[in-house]
Amino acid sequence: MPVWDDLVGQERVQTQLAAAARDADALVTATVEGTEPPAASKMTHAWLFTGPPGSGRTTAARAFAAALQCTSPDRALGGEPGCGFCDGCHTTMVGTHADVSTVVAVGNQILVADMRDTVRKSYTSPATGRWQIILVEDAERLNEKSANAVLKAVEEPAPRTVWLLCSPSVEDVLPTIRSRCRHLNLSTPSVTAVADMLVRRDGIEPPTALAAARATQGHVDRARRLATDPGARERRSSVLKLPLRVDDVGACLKAAQELVDAAAEDAKLVADEVDTKETEELRAALGAGAGAGSRMPRGTAGVMKELEDRQKRRRTRTQRDTLELALTDLTGFYRDVLALQLGSSVEIANEEIRPDLDRIARASGPERTLRRIEAIIACRDSLDRNVAPLLAVEAMTLALRAG
Repeated sequence: MPVWDDLVGQERVQTQLAAAARDADALVTATVEGTEPPAASKMTHAWLFTGPPGSGRTTAARAFAAALQCTSPDRALGGEPGCGFCDGCHTTMVGTHADVSTVVAVGNQILVADMRDTVRKSYTSPATGRWQIILVEDAERLNEKSANAVLKAVEEPAPRTVWLLCSPSVEDVLPTIRSRCRHLNLSTPSVTAVADMLVRRDGIEPPTALAAARATQGHVDRARRLATDPGARERRSSVLKLPLRVDDVGACLKAAQELVDAAAEDAKLVADEVDTKETEELRAALGAGAGAGSRMPRGTAGVMKELEDRQKRRRTRTQRDTLELALTDLTGFYRDVLALQLGSSVEIANEEIRPDLDRIARASGPERTLRRIEAIIACRDSLDRNVAPLLAVEAMTLALRAG
């Protein structure tokens, strides 16, 4: 199936990217054959994909990367780049294409050390593909030094290098970088569109798909996880019980501790498997013997220490991402409460817990609900500023109790 099939409710963006991919294909063909390139082209060397969480920024960028690397013979007959079946499309979509480099924030920031090799690679010609593509999934996490490194590469790109930057909004990216990018803004897909995608692509039963799409308010990845992972549904159910448990100070502190412990456990489960594999691969590459107790060659301690620091940053990031999901669910809970208090016609996201929502709505007014939503936002801001998770969540639960 075409690479664009994973995009949900983004027809305008898909049309623009498909046109750019056609022009990019014509540019490369003209270069290879020594013919005259097209007079006007919709292709450019740097793109900025923005949109709210769940809108599919990274999905759109990766689909575009696949279309640029497409080698389908149908292109010569007028077919659209991005067939989804050729080696270029397949390896790009699964993340193994030699000429597609993906940069993901390991910790709260993308450090210049994380970008150094990638920037250097951006100046080289493609090894096997049609373009050298750099995909930065968390461009908003570039710090000052790493952003300046990207700026230099974007200002003077190699002829067949394309930068694809993904960020929640244009304001999250340096003005000097975004001014050199073509901007595409994605919108949150409708609940119906997400539910249809879950039924069509993942074989989810329609009622389950609709409930997951409604609960996540159009967040594609979270809706898929909620519909396919019983553990995710159980964790979300536990989070949505928190507003009912903050009757006294002791209960607030206990609820905060359980929420942070659950996030830490999730991070540990994710990290253990990845960390062990990475460590063994690096030890083998450095020439160490089999087994964790074998001696490392001289001069490799610094490399191992660097890997350990990277893994520690990733584990912290994973824990905070898990807390972020919990805070998003809590915000949705109080958003539903506010809708009930105001008699709004907005569809309730958490219909399955309607009695709990009614209970909280009757016990307080809209002003207290807004203060509770502000407390959740303040907790999120504290986590972004590297406040200890337990302190931030305890402050939030106490504020939820006070209203």
